[in-house]
Amino acid sequence: MKKILKYSLLLLVLVIIYVVYKNYPRLNIISGYSAKNMGSSVFLAERTLEITDKQDNNFSPIDLAEDEINYEDKSATASVYGFMKRKAIYREGLGSVLIFDDFKDDTEFLVPNRTNTTTNLPYPYGNGEQKDTVFSNVNYSELQTTVSNAFDSKEEYIKKTRAVVVIYKDQIIAEKYADGFDKNSKILGWSMTKSITSAVLGILEKQGKINVNQSNLFAEWELDERSKITLNDLLHMNSGLEWNEDYNTMSDVTKMLFLDKDMTQTQLQKPLTGEPNNSWNYSSGTSNVLSGYIRNLFKTHQEYLDFWYAELIDKIGMNSMLIETDLTGNYVGSSYGWATPRDWAKFGLLYLHKGKWNGEQILNESWVTYSATPTNNSNGEYGAHFWLNAGGVYPNAPKDIFSCNGYQGQRVFIVPSKELVIVRMGLSEDSSFNFDAFLKDILSTI
Repeated sequence: MKKILKYSLLLLVLVIIYVVYKNYPRLNIISGYSAKNMGSSVFLAERTLEITDKQDNNFSPIDLAEDEINYEDKSATASVYGFMKRKAIYREGLGSVLIFDDFKDDTEFLVPNRTNTTTNLPYPYGNGEQKDTVFSNVNYSELQTTVSNAFDSKEEYIKKTRAVVVIYKDQIIAEKYADGFDKNSKILGWSMTKSITSAVLGILEKQGKINVNQSNLFAEWELDERSKITLNDLLHMNSGLEWNEDYNTMSDVTKMLFLDKDMTQTQLQKPLTGEPNNSWNYSSGTSNVLSGYIRNLFKTHQEYLDFWYAELIDKIGMNSMLIETDLTGNYVGSSYGWATPRDWAKFGLLYLHKGKWNGEQILNESWVTYSATPTNNSNGEYGAHFWLNAGGVYPNAPKDIFSCNGYQGQRVFIVPSKELVIVRMGLSEDSSFNFDAFLKDILSTI
């Protein structure tokens, strides 16, 4: 019996050594992802450690990490079998961020000023109860069945849908949440945040502060071919800059999100490997370069922080939204926007209404058209930080659909020809959740 126990323990040790050896170069990323996501989930989204471990951090290799929460100092730590311990701290108004050994506990952070524009107006222009409107051309019974089918049954865990909101002619006509979630639950949009960054630039364009065709964007690019890169190129992910967007390896994007203090610098330092306006390559680094560009337009950091909320987010009543910043205080415009599904839907409605919100033109109508116009070499799949259906990615849905897309299947679909906004949030991609069928079935009920 003792020999069996001895050999079992030895085998366990060998397995742990093998796992650590195999994953050691990635341990920083694994524990960093786990700590950062845990901190945001617990302190920003107000979920528990247990739920986050079970649902959000339960995929390979992130599930190798062990997490701890300190409610006193609002921090989360993670390590893999005790190796590569990482810590994330939560800052009110700024979200969770990974810190490093040289971080000083007395570090102060500027916080954006917020304006709570919540009114008693019916949703979507306020957060009051919407008017009781019934559309004769909507088959509500079939619609409810379709929305219910987007969720797992009790014995399944495949689709992993957390929320669906369907809005037709400014009215919520269907809404459903998974157990543990409701209309007040904040959910990470991941790369849907890129579309928020694009909208901020659209507002700056309307104010006459930028032109998409301008070049010579950064001092670091002045003396080489990068000086020719335009805002248009960056918005279209068509800059020609080197970038590897691979979440399964030690790539540019994983190193940026989990190892860099200032994420606006990561792609800024990259060389050209392609030709501007002729080298489409999806890049989270590009979105954070744009966040850095926006920062440079303001005299003070406080003005930069306030602008995103005052001129866009709070102005359209997305009061639940919080965009997390990196350790230097810059918005992570590629990835870290949190909001309720209803508030994500408000953003979709802004674009459905061609930039107008409750009578006020927030974005030029031409900017919305620009956002939904295909960029070179994207096969009709990408516009200005929005995904498109012009190339027929969803063959059973209208070609005019454009959308905010995020990791693990976050979506805000804007369907101008049908006056629809459809939000789906969850933890599964197209391989496990059929978005084409989802859209087709919803559209067939109207």
